[in-house]
Amino acid sequence: MPADWWARDDLHRAADGRLIFAGKDVEALARAHDRPLFVYGAGRIRANLARLRGALEATGCAHRIHYAMKCNRFAPLLELLAAEGARGGAVGIDICSPDELDLALACGFRAADISFTGTSVANRDLDRLLAHPDLHINCDSLGQIRRIGERRPGRAIGIRVNPGFGTGYGDSARLTYAGARTTKFGIYREQWAEALDLAARHGLRITAIHFHVGCGYLSDQLDAWDQAVGAAAGFLADLPDATTVNVGGGLGVPHRAGDAPLDLARWSAIVARHFGGRQLTVAVEPGDYLVKDAGLLLLSVVGVERKRDTTFVAVDGGFNLHPEPAHYDLPCEPVACALREPDPARWQPVTVAGNINEALDLWAEDHRMPPLEEGDRIALINAGGYGSAMSSNHCMRGAFVEMLV
Repeated sequence: MPADWWARDDLHRAADGRLIFAGKDVEALARAHDRPLFVYGAGRIRANLARLRGALEATGCAHRIHYAMKCNRFAPLLELLAAEGARGGAVGIDICSPDELDLALACGFRAADISFTGTSVANRDLDRLLAHPDLHINCDSLGQIRRIGERRPGRAIGIRVNPGFGTGYGDSARLTYAGARTTKFGIYREQWAEALDLAARHGLRITAIHFHVGCGYLSDQLDAWDQAVGAAAGFLADLPDATTVNVGGGLGVPHRAGDAPLDLARWSAIVARHFGGRQLTVAVEPGDYLVKDAGLLLLSVVGVERKRDTTFVAVDGGFNLHPEPAHYDLPCEPVACALREPDPARWQPVTVAGNINEALDLWAEDHRMPPLEEGDRIALINAGGYGSAMSSNHCMRGAFVEMLV
């Protein structure tokens, strides 16, 4: 059998070559639905949550986890996390819009368990958010501070800062939210005095700082992340009433063979070095880390055809169902749900192409796979985050099914 880099206890091949996920035969799940299927594993989500909780406990700091809803808003998944928070405490949710607030409340989160971190926030958004006094709001701009102060003087707020340093998966510029290039996110150091003045003018209490400096970082990016954390921590000197520092999200998972998992012990040590002993609660906003590797996208092969020097495997779902690979070059590796040929030495390079009439609609190029035929099923690994939540109905091919197992 091939040595699959992505294999683990809950995702592996059985002795007969059939793909097993969360104890289920993946091909059987796919055949039960005549359209693309996102399937999420509750056990994997819980395991990822437990691992992150352990890393935060190792910091010695009080801590909270706020799942980033923008990553995946499938209601049963949100309900699972809300129940985990009710049982074990310290699990909330981070939202980016008023509609996400409504969904979080409907799925079992209390307003006090929800933090809002949004950008380019309209007045109509603020009015809906401020109707919930227990909701925590991280202000992303000077204008947002002013408009909250005008509406709710004396309210507690957080401020999202931009430390001027950042990192992301593979040091990708598209996945870096702070750094040499000026970004729209957060308040820079040169704006800081004005931000403090605006808050004081309206009696706003700044109880937290927030920073999010990039997405998908792994161990190779931890030195850069450490630098960003240190720069962000410097803002705390002017905030004697701060009780919380939110280090954002961005914790990554392996996407390619050769990617090592994020070293959580080292990550934890960085957090402890910057914030230990300060009597602060450390909050973190994982999205991908909790759900990305807990999801597969299952597609049907609709044709296999050689064109010039390329063998195309055509499938019944395109990049509109999971735009992240096209936007950010974060691959969802295609895997056959059943093997006709177990010897990887006999596999051939193929290009896996979706059903959208756009040239960039390719799931993988020059990707070695076993022989496939029309009617076979494939699974795209790492489809649990920024897939269904970013999907569109481009070409009116947006139909899919989701399930939690």
